[in-house]
Amino acid sequence: MASIKDVAAEAGVSVATVSRVLNDHPSVSADARTRVLAAVERLGYRPNAVARSLRTDQTHTLGLVISDVMNPYFTELARSVEEEARALGYSVIIGNADERPDLQDHHVRNLLDRRIDGLLVSPTDGGSPLMLDAVRAGTPMVFVDRWMPGVAVPVVRSDGRAAVRDLVAHLHGLGHRRLAIIAGPAATTTGQERVAAFREALRAYGLDLPDAYIGQGDFQAESGRRVTEGFLDLPEPPEVVFAADNLMALGALDAVRARGMRVPQDIALAAFDDIPWFVHTDPPITAIAQPTGELGRAAVRALVDRIEGRPPESVTLPARLVVRRSCGEPSPRNVAVNPVTNRSES
Repeated sequence: MASIKDVAAEAGVSVATVSRVLNDHPSVSADARTRVLAAVERLGYRPNAVARSLRTDQTHTLGLVISDVMNPYFTELARSVEEEARALGYSVIIGNADERPDLQDHHVRNLLDRRIDGLLVSPTDGGSPLMLDAVRAGTPMVFVDRWMPGVAVPVVRSDGRAAVRDLVAHLHGLGHRRLAIIAGPAATTTGQERVAAFREALRAYGLDLPDAYIGQGDFQAESGRRVTEGFLDLPEPPEVVFAADNLMALGALDAVRARGMRVPQDIALAAFDDIPWFVHTDPPITAIAQPTGELGRAAVRALVDRIEGRPPESVTLPARLVVRRSCGEPSPRNVAVNPVTNRSES
C-alpha cells in the first residue's frame, strides 16, 4: 500500500506539500496540487483517517440521529445531509431513533463515543438529559426539523404556519367547515406547532376545533388509521381530516377505504409533509411540502461552521401548499394555477 512518502516522491514535492493538498490548504500552487492529485490517483493512495484523527483531534465525521428512517421525509433529509457533508469533506453516521427517546439517547451516546466532530439531531422529545450534558460539554450540535425549547443550539427547520393558513383558506373556499386534525406527539415541537397553527387558522374563519376533532397520533401510519376510525364513528364526523405527517395520512386513507368510503366524495384528506407517493394515490393528496433537501444541506453547513470555528446561524425556511384532488378540488382540466403555490398538481 502506498504511503504519503511514496506520493511525495512520485509528485516530486515534499511530504508537507502532499499533506497540504490532501487537507485542501490554500497555500499550494495549482501546479503542485495537480501533480499531487495525479500521483494519488496513480498510486491508489488512501489517507489513514484514524491516524489523521489522532493527530488533529478530528475525525471528519458527523453524527445524524433522525426520528424515523421509515418516514420518507426523514429518508430524504438524511440523503441531503450525507450529500452536503460529503461535499464538505465529512462522512456521516446515521442513527434511527424510531420515535423512541431511549433509542435516541442510545445513538447519541454511541456517536459521542466514536469521537464524531459534531451532531445533528431531530429530537423525539424535549427533555433528553444526555443531549443537555453534551451541549454543556461543548459538543457542536445542530437541531434539524425539531428542537428542544430553551436549549442554546442552532435550529434548522421549516415554518409551516403560513402553509397551514393557506390550507385552511383553501378548504374553506371549497365549502368545508368541519375540519379535524391527526396530531403528532405532544412531546415534539412539530407536534405542538402544527396543532397550534391549525387552530389559529380555523379561528381566522370563525371555526372551532372541538376536542373530538383532535386525534392524538404518533407520526406512524397505524395511529392515523386508528384516529380516523374514531373520527368516522362520531355522530357528526368531520368533513376533512388533516394529518400532521405523511405516514398518518396514509393510515387515514386506509381507514377510509376499509369502511368502503371514498376520498374526497365521503371525506376529504390533507397532509403535512408532502412525499412523492402522494401523486400516485387515488386521488392524489393535497399536502404541505417542506423544503427537505434545503433543510438537510443548511443543517450540515451550520454544523460545519460550528465545528470549524465560524458562528453558526439558525435557519427557518417556509413550507408551501401543494394543491391536488383529495379535498374536492375540481378535475385537472378545470384547475387554475393556485395563487398560494403558483402551481397546480394532480
